[in-house]
Amino acid sequence: MSYSTVPIFFAQDDPNADPSTIGALPPRFGLLDDSEDRWKTFQSAIGCLNAEAPGGVSYKVCFLGRHGEGWHNVAEAKYGTEAWDAYWSKLDGDSEITWGPDALLTPLGETQALQAREAWKSEIPKGIPVPAKFYSSPLRRALDTWKETFGLRSNDAVLDKSKRTVLILEYGVHTCDRRSTLSSLVTIYPPPTYVFEEGFAEEDPLWQKDEREPKPHIAERARAVLEVIFREPDIYISITAHSGFFNGVLAVIGRSDYALPTGGVLPVVVKRTAIPN
Repeated sequence: MSYSTVPIFFAQDDPNADPSTIGALPPRFGLLDDSEDRWKTFQSAIGCLNAEAPGGVSYKVCFLGRHGEGWHNVAEAKYGTEAWDAYWSKLDGDSEITWGPDALLTPLGETQALQAREAWKSEIPKGIPVPAKFYSSPLRRALDTWKETFGLRSNDAVLDKSKRTVLILEYGVHTCDRRSTLSSLVTIYPPPTYVFEEGFAEEDPLWQKDEREPKPHIAERARAVLEVIFREPDIYISITAHSGFFNGVLAVIGRSDYALPTGGVLPVVVKRTAIPN
């Protein structure tokens, strides 16, 4: 399979788009069309792409939601990326901050997740296609972001109760990226809302103490996730995860890195083409 993108719908599709200017949650999630019927027009366009696609070609819309700020983000800002990658990321914390293993959201990160929730709620009356399938990293900052954005059981929740289900897939490698054990996660994130992928191990099989996951490996894992997504019939997808993983997705579909801010949402239209044997 090969993957590409249709870069015509969102401000973030522009190769020269500046994430610091666009922001984490731009109006309409960056959709260029600002008309009242914008999401109806968008869904019609995606429907036409799929209806008119030749055999072996299909399209999906993925809303890539980065977790809110975690304590590891605070630590990286404190020490600088170079020192963070070389030394501090391999520790669990310093005398002031604990960021590993499995860094949690900061209070700002929790607020960012709620802001994402409000961004979804503001577009629902305009007809935004709410994702039919949700995926998340097993790291708690991602799961808590998903919970605050989509999983709340209040009267004004984004999702109906019957649709509050997320499939949890593996991640990896700094101490802040070492996930909690399965038995611990199941206690905090119980079924039926939280579903762990088949074969999900008790201990994190990806994390290695002194190794940062290389970009080609991340891209391979991103491709595997896309394969899972495209095996399902749903067109509109949500993935809650991490900047490194999302840049792996972008690499697979032929786009350059995008520095999505914490708590941000990046919509991408993904095209899959089956390659004949």
